[in-house]
Amino acid sequence: MPEKISVCVTAGNEEHNIRRCLESAKWANEIVVVDSFSTDRTVEICREYTDRVYQHEWMGYIGQKNLIKDLATGPWILFVDADEEISPGLRDEIRREFQNATAADFAGYEFPRLVRYLGRWITHGDWYPDIKLRLFRKDKGECGGQEPHDRTIVHGRVKRLRNPLYHYTYTDINNQMATINRFTTISAVGKHRSGRGFWLSDLVFRPVLRFFRCYILKRGFLDGVPGLIVATFTSFAVFAKYAKLWEIYLNEKIAAKQNSGARKR
Repeated sequence: MPEKISVCVTAGNEEHNIRRCLESAKWANEIVVVDSFSTDRTVEICREYTDRVYQHEWMGYIGQKNLIKDLATGPWILFVDADEEISPGLRDEIRREFQNATAADFAGYEFPRLVRYLGRWITHGDWYPDIKLRLFRKDKGECGGQEPHDRTIVHGRVKRLRNPLYHYTYTDINNQMATINRFTTISAVGKHRSGRGFWLSDLVFRPVLRFFRCYILKRGFLDGVPGLIVATFTSFAVFAKYAKLWEIYLNEKIAAKQNSGARKR
């Protein structure tokens, strides 16, 4: 291809996913991996595909992606997570863009992400099309957003491609629940640090509205039982996030009262 693409993969204990991810990226000019000191075979597997394997302590989803962007040598960056796979259709679509020199007109490309969950592809609800901007000029973009939800910020024109990035997001429901617990804690702490206050309406209405949007408006019911599970857990995640934000403020009030009582004594 006229311009080089560096596929950048962040990983941590992903031995069950990483080979599928790297196999799908072999067409790229360069594969760069930053591993957060895995204790399984992740690094060993990565070195079968590239010698550009680095290890760095986990700095969060945003920090880790900006680090790997700086390590890449190509003028174009394609962010891919270890539990993702570049579909053959997306690979061919990207190659056509670059072979036809169409990419010169754009600063980045976005495309849908298709999730494999509970034995089927989820094609409705909040999980699809889940547009992601992951391919961009290195000098025109960076990773931003709010933990744990990183997003690529690009300065310039963006084109949307049709074919999806595959996402093998959860191994099972237990894995999903553990992820929800981790992500909602990160999100609640982030909102508190940014000065976001707590309102009871967030706890009462936001989860209900999210379920209605996911299951009814976006037709999550067409995905059968998995669609119902997705909508329910998506709604619960919203509830958990704001419940944890309320808990942070509650603990602050309790600590303030205890400190005040100690000073009086």
